[in-house]
Amino acid sequence: MNQLFCIKNAIERLYKTNPDIHISVDIPRPRITVEKTRAVITGVYRNFFQIEEYDRGCSTRHTIQYGDVLIGHVVIEELHGSLK
Repeated sequence: MNQLFCIKNAIERLYKTNPDIHISVDIPRPRITVEKTRAVITGVYRNFFQIEEYDRGCSTRHTIQYGDVLIGHVVIEELHGSLK
């Protein structure tokens, strides 16, 4: 089982049990920077997942690839225990 598959399964488990997460994102293209913000996982798909973040009273939806989690561009605090 490869690491991307493990990450996808952990995110899918979060989505089904408790989709409210805390996320930090630093993706260079397209430029997305989010620092320890509350978000909700709104969908889990084959190659990516979607989140909706709530910051300063408005919501923004982002699409994130599992590879971004693998290389550290995306950190989901709730995943730390489930990936080890």
